[in-house]
Amino acid sequence: MSLSSWFAVRRELSPRRQRLLGIGSFLLPLLIWCAVSYVPFIWHPMVMIHHTGNVEYFQVDMLVDQSVFKDEVANMQNAGTALPQGSPANPIYLPAPHAVAKALYSAFTTAPEQHDGKWLHESLWHSIKIIFWGFFISSLIGVPLGILCGTYSAISRINEPFIEFFRYLPAPAFGALAVAVLGIYDSPKIAIIVIGTLFQQILIIANTTRKLDYSLIEAALTLGTNKFKLLMHVIIPGVLPELYRNQRILLGWAWTYLIVAELIGTSSGITWFITQQARYQHFDNVYAAIIIIGIIGLGGDLILAWLGKHLFTWDRPANKE
Repeated sequence: MSLSSWFAVRRELSPRRQRLLGIGSFLLPLLIWCAVSYVPFIWHPMVMIHHTGNVEYFQVDMLVDQSVFKDEVANMQNAGTALPQGSPANPIYLPAPHAVAKALYSAFTTAPEQHDGKWLHESLWHSIKIIFWGFFISSLIGVPLGILCGTYSAISRINEPFIEFFRYLPAPAFGALAVAVLGIYDSPKIAIIVIGTLFQQILIIANTTRKLDYSLIEAALTLGTNKFKLLMHVIIPGVLPELYRNQRILLGWAWTYLIVAELIGTSSGITWFITQQARYQHFDNVYAAIIIIGIIGLGGDLILAWLGKHLFTWDRPANKE
């Protein structure tokens, strides 16, 4: 098995190689994380205090900079008193993998410490509902308008110049306006996700529609089909597999707007959970929540990819995934 066979240009990898590389894409960052966490000489800028010696402000399990620890050791040596003892450690904002794994479990089994706190699964469910409604409303408008823009030049020219302008405006800039119009609860959060995805969605779907083989359209028109049947029986079925892939990608964009959206109005959802945990320096819970978001996003995308294989059996790209 030659190395060059792994890097053949635009040639399909075998299923076994695909699985190996897919697993490796997760193992590599995990190994780097483990090395940084567990190998002291790679990057451990702090010292975990095990014994305070005669340093009055040191406490057991306290983290101090290595330079501070060395200075205090030198001071105690000069004074002839008990020396502090410690071991190399990473800052509190970089917990080890085992600490995050423990937090992943405890977040679902241990009640929140704060009296007004929410369980992780409650925060996640709230955020998923925000994503669903935001992306649903965006798709309800964006998909048909994108198809129409890609089909009819007049509709494209009356819509796309303004959409091209508006898509460069940052969605979070509309946060204060959304709160003023829609209130402080979930509506402005949904609106930010709609603003963040709708205009990109229209342009991407319009471009996808334009890529449909024009000979199919010509053949339908030659056979005497009307405009409505052309749209429903030729154009939409022709672009449906690619449109489905577009929606999978755009759903990921909706997740990227979630954190910003949830900072608007009342505190809720996974963003509120992360903010609360960071405030109390529970960074293992912060990493756990971030990982859960990734798992939900990737898991959802894999399910959608699997559905695409069964919905569009004739489509070759869908069945390669």
